[in-house]
Amino acid sequence: MLQILTKINIIFSPLFWLQMNGTHRFKRVASKPNKSIQPNQSGNDLERRASQRSKSATLLSKHKPKPSQKQTQPQPKLKIESSPISDPSFPKLTILSPEFFQIDALDLAPRLLGKFLRRDDVVLRITEVEAYRPNDSACHGRFGITARTAPVFGPGGHAYVYLCYGLHTMLNVVADKEGVGAAVLIRACAPVCGLVTIQQRRGQQTDKPILLTGPGKVGQALGISTEWSNHPLYTPGGLELLDGPEPEKILIGPRVGIEYALPEHVNALWRFAIAGTPWISAPKNTLRLP
Repeated sequence: MLQILTKINIIFSPLFWLQMNGTHRFKRVASKPNKSIQPNQSGNDLERRASQRSKSATLLSKHKPKPSQKQTQPQPKLKIESSPISDPSFPKLTILSPEFFQIDALDLAPRLLGKFLRRDDVVLRITEVEAYRPNDSACHGRFGITARTAPVFGPGGHAYVYLCYGLHTMLNVVADKEGVGAAVLIRACAPVCGLVTIQQRRGQQTDKPILLTGPGKVGQALGISTEWSNHPLYTPGGLELLDGPEPEKILIGPRVGIEYALPEHVNALWRFAIAGTPWISAPKNTLRLP
């Protein structure tokens, strides 16, 4: 009886249940599979994950939308190319003397064809001109001496520069003696030297006749303004007129844009151009051989 009571006391003892519960917990934890990763396995797993991340980043970079080209690429700038027309070895020719210009404008005009205008690195060959004489209803001198027209009445060999419609710079070569009031308008030229400078001043990248066929284009190509009016063309420096070979054939016709003048002056054949050259302004169909 005593043994039975002793066993009952042991069963109901807290120490007994503590030992029993602890044993079962230990067995449950110990019975779980060991999921710890060996060092070698951990390294391989890290490398595999790193490789996957690298591949993902590569795919994302390939499919990432590119920024707009308009925002990232600058606009192309105008590139001016040189041309065979531009000849830096252009020979030094003689500057025309004052006496060359002091003749009747109708005689001076055809003599100016084939001559050269030079300013800085730009040299132009004169290919088309118009004569304006005293008592000519199309000549600026018809109004007498004014602040604007005073250079026309100066001695031959000076420049007379005026603005047409307030936009186009027109170069004229004063003709005849002082006080007469006559000049020759330079209507067209061909480029000889300084093509790049001409293109920059004209704002056109071309070596075709459109570059210089028109009096306003000539003035722009030379880079002159009305401040050049009354400038002597026979002195070195600035704007010069150089001697050159005479053309073989010359075309003649009525002048352009003088509908306001008297009929005899409108129809007068006082326009001259070098035959066979494309460097002639419009209209060309009114020009013919004499």
